[in-house]
Amino acid sequence: MADARRLDDAAIARCLTRADELLGQVEAAPGPTARAALEAVRVLTELYGEALARVLDRAGPPLVESLAGDDLVGHLLVLHGIHPDPVDRRVARAVEALRPAVRERGGELELAGVEGGVARYRLTVKGCGSAAAGVEEAVREAVLAAAPELAGAERVPEGPPPPAFVPLDVVTRRPAAVGPGEPA
Repeated sequence: MADARRLDDAAIARCLTRADELLGQVEAAPGPTARAALEAVRVLTELYGEALARVLDRAGPPLVESLAGDDLVGHLLVLHGIHPDPVDRRVARAVEALRPAVRERGGELELAGVEGGVARYRLTVKGCGSAAAGVEEAVREAVLAAAPELAGAERVPEGPPPPAFVPLDVVTRRPAAVGPGEPA
């Protein structure tokens, strides 16, 4: 049954932004009232996390997969440390989802690995530097959205280009002798 009070993605983004702003204000405020407000948020967050964990405990695998796949619910599961998928799997899924868009722009994207709290990826993009920077930022944002507990997402620098093939006969060919009065 649809509920008119449900939030669409844009409304969720606005709520998250506003919550961050308000928490920033409370954290910056001095005194016992601010400390009590932050403690109330911490306790409520802990209770909601336990409630989500209990939902997952009672849900079958298809429902757990569906819940984990929802952007908002999945983010909350990560926040509470109860997401059923490991970090590397979530990052791999994010990279895989971006790969077609990167290919449309003439590029390639590959996950190099997740280690030490950082996802590393290989990215090649054709075009101007600003286009490449935009694609790189989109990859970074998608990876960190899928695994916000990571400290970062870094592009692995490209190695040197492969050596150019030069046929042996070109290297061993002797230049033709130039006769007197002929241009060299």
